[in-house]
Amino acid sequence: MAAIKVYGSVISTATQRVFATLYEKELEFEVVAVNLGAGEHKKQPFLALNPFGQVPALEQGDLKLFESRAITQYIAHEYADKGTNLICAGKQMAILSVWVEVEAHQFDPVTSKLNWELIFKPMFGMTTDTAVVEENEAELAKILDVYEARLSVSKYLACGCFTLADLHHLPNIATLSRTQCKKLFDARPHVSAWVADITARPAWAKVVAMQTNH
Repeated sequence: MAAIKVYGSVISTATQRVFATLYEKELEFEVVAVNLGAGEHKKQPFLALNPFGQVPALEQGDLKLFESRAITQYIAHEYADKGTNLICAGKQMAILSVWVEVEAHQFDPVTSKLNWELIFKPMFGMTTDTAVVEENEAELAKILDVYEARLSVSKYLACGCFTLADLHHLPNIATLSRTQCKKLFDARPHVSAWVADITARPAWAKVVAMQTNH
C-alpha cells in the first residue's frame, strides 16, 4: 500500500480524530503540517486536496480524502484486521452509525463552539463571549443527559467495545476538559467513567504528545 499522508494541524480537533484512528490501527503515517495561522488551508496546493479549505485531508497514492469522519471510516474498514477493531458487524454496526451521527450533529457543534470561545479565542487574543458560552453549556448539559442514559446500560456507545463512535468524541472532550465545562462531564457518573476510560487509551496519549511537542 502507498504511504499515508495526513495534511493538518496538531491543534486541530478534526485532525486529531484522524491521528487517533491511525494510532489505534498501529499504522505508519506522515504528517504534512498545514499552517492555519498563515491561512495555508485556504490556498493552493491544499485546496486541491479539500476545496472547502478545512483540515484534515488524507492522501494515499491516488486516493485523496477530506472530512475527518470519512477518513476515520476509510481507515477502520480498509485496515479492519490491524490494531484495534473500531467497527462491528450486523445490527450493532447500525447502532454504531447512529452514535457516529449523534457525535457529528449533536455533540460536535455545541462542543466546538465552546472550545472556540473558551480555548481558541483566548489563544488568538480574542474576547470570549460569555452569553454564547452559557447558551452552549446549557445545550451540552441536555446532550450529556442523553449520553448518561445510554452509558448507564452500555460501557461504550456501541458494539459493547471501544469503536469509532467513542473515538470521534476524544478531541473535543479532551480540549473541553481543560475548561470550566469539565464539571458537566464530572457531574454524570457514567459519562465521567466513559471519559476517563477513552482518554486513557495509549493511542490517544500519542495524539496528546504530538500537541505537547508542537
